[in-house]
Amino acid sequence: MASTAIRASSPPPSGPRPIRRLQESVINRIAAGEIIHRPASALKELIENSLDAGATSVKVTVKDGGMKLLQIQDNGCGIRKDDLPILAERFTTSKLSTFSDLKRLTTYGFRGEALASISYVSNLTVVTKTKTDTCAWKACYSDGALTPAKAGTTADPKPCAGNDGTTITVENLFYNTPTRLSALRGSSEEYARIVDVVSKYAIHNPHVSFTCKKLGTPSPDVSTPSSSTTVQAIRLLYGQTLAKELLHVTISSTDKKGANTSNLPDQQADDEDEDDDMGEDSEAWSAEAHFTNASYQAKKMTLLLFINHRLVESSRIKRALEAVYNGILAKGASPFVYLSLQIDPRSVDVNVHPTKKEVHFLNEDAIIERIADVIQQALIGQSQSRVFEYQVKKPLFISYAAISNEKDRLYSYQKVRTSLKDRTLDSMFQVAHPSQRPSVDEVPDGSALPAMTQVPVPKVKEIKESQCFLKSIKALRAGVAKARHNQLGEILAKHTFVGIVDVPRCLSLVQHGTRLYLLNHGALATELFYQLGLRQFGNFSRIRLDPPPDLRTLVALAVDAEEGVAQNGLKPDDVVDRIVGILIGRREMLQEYFSLGISEKGLVETLPMLLRDYTPNLDKLPLFLMRLGPQVDWTAEQPCFDTFLRELAFFYVPEPLLDDPIDEDSDGQTKDTHKATLWQIQHVLFPAMARYLVPPKTLLDRDVVQVADLPELYRVFERC
Repeated sequence: MASTAIRASSPPPSGPRPIRRLQESVINRIAAGEIIHRPASALKELIENSLDAGATSVKVTVKDGGMKLLQIQDNGCGIRKDDLPILAERFTTSKLSTFSDLKRLTTYGFRGEALASISYVSNLTVVTKTKTDTCAWKACYSDGALTPAKAGTTADPKPCAGNDGTTITVENLFYNTPTRLSALRGSSEEYARIVDVVSKYAIHNPHVSFTCKKLGTPSPDVSTPSSSTTVQAIRLLYGQTLAKELLHVTISSTDKKGANTSNLPDQQADDEDEDDDMGEDSEAWSAEAHFTNASYQAKKMTLLLFINHRLVESSRIKRALEAVYNGILAKGASPFVYLSLQIDPRSVDVNVHPTKKEVHFLNEDAIIERIADVIQQALIGQSQSRVFEYQVKKPLFISYAAISNEKDRLYSYQKVRTSLKDRTLDSMFQVAHPSQRPSVDEVPDGSALPAMTQVPVPKVKEIKESQCFLKSIKALRAGVAKARHNQLGEILAKHTFVGIVDVPRCLSLVQHGTRLYLLNHGALATELFYQLGLRQFGNFSRIRLDPPPDLRTLVALAVDAEEGVAQNGLKPDDVVDRIVGILIGRREMLQEYFSLGISEKGLVETLPMLLRDYTPNLDKLPLFLMRLGPQVDWTAEQPCFDTFLRELAFFYVPEPLLDDPIDEDSDGQTKDTHKATLWQIQHVLFPAMARYLVPPKTLLDRDVVQVADLPELYRVFERC
């Protein structure tokens, strides 16, 4: 046996093997495998051909999940008899003549590979008739060429009876590729995939009648009338329960046109003017979406995505929509979304996938973000409240050994009710947007801090981590990840904001599951802004101060107000000189790494922006600049970066400079500033914590306290 094994093994080649041209039949068989994966993918190509032909009726008949028989009949324009000899050859199409035609493509098919690929792996028969023909013509194909229908006859198309349109019959699919055939699922699952494809095209084309049934069965599994609407098609195919929970929105690129840009900084207005000059018409787009509201919950997300009427998949769009629903639906629940996106053909590359399963287009991130925002606004705007019921099997901060494995019924104290509108403490009060904040903040001595404008930033919500090769920054980032507390991270990531309890003491309430937590949002914000500074190191957006204040004046204000600053026999002026000298001497480094712009004349021109739509309290700017002198370790790289980012985080924390109460006697400017702070904490700070904060365990010591637990409250009520 050993000698046989030795003889069977071939020795390694002594030199390079010769390169040979593959046979045409092998090339075609390989190409067919890339396009025709299963019966449903073959049907998708055939449906698209029917729709390209202008059909208003499409009938599909299936046997054994499409492996024995897959037939599609339409009433489209048909195929000319003269074109039948090359119908199933590769790269024969009526859609393209030059490569530049791809830029203006509005049809489904264009490469001319669908029928060719099907003919390589099945027995293909075509019966077609145009309106001008007196009879229909029947042709059989094998390996891309005409073949006789019966032995002893010619391969030429034969006249036969038939209606206007085309009937394509695919028999014995994958008969010559047994590996592909054996890899398919059972006939029931393959038929379910076929029904899914037909249903999706029926919803997107409500003006076309679709029918799909198994061979020999009297009633179809899919049947939609022509001249219906999208909602009617969804109701027929997915049921009345889903259809009654649908919301509808339309979005387009023109929605943003005509926006008032008079309040924008000069640089931002210039950038928008440049965008207009770049040919905005070629980047025009529109979208229509039908999606379920918060009352509908399914186990699996259903996404029907059409881009320029082409059924495609997009993991980026799917993730964006899932993110929208994550904060609205209960854990484990999923929505139904139908999205039709129309983009100028010049902005779309359709030739990136053999089966046209994916497409690429310009401004993809901005378009996806805009669609997700509109859908989210529609969901939040609905007035219906929801009741989520679930059983808490793994409560946080409780030993898993104490959890019973007994499957008890769902009790009332394990139910959580959340409402979209009435779930916050201040829901009955009007809260101002930060844009209403006064442009000038008065300081105690009567001088004024500068107004602040934001340098334009990309219109995206995601804060990406900057690319940095400094070992010190890598070490600091690694330390943040290592210190993460998973259970606290889950609370913050999936919390429901309840309300702000005390602004001066930075206390807020959040709900997670059946528990209520009191948070020191000041401590959490300090850690958040420190981590955001690490995340964007060397790539900060900027906040422009207009007019730029004098550095020495600001530092002097803080030194005069701070007790005990002058030490070791130094006078206040000496302290100011030292701090200003340190910052001026390192202004290039501060500009490069932190976007803290200080001019040669000592004017503070820009500050680093850590979080979009968040405005730090400029009353704290003098104190921030003053502390950069003694509190930052300027002697070593890593301690310098760490301490500077800590000071920057303290500057950004939404806490008042003075603990003055807000009452009826307060002036209007103070009240507006207070309202703006409340708005930022709820609508900007807490969502940013849920998304970006990697909480360390140290926050559990005193900054996160559980104040109520629904099961415990029930026990108290029972004793009463």
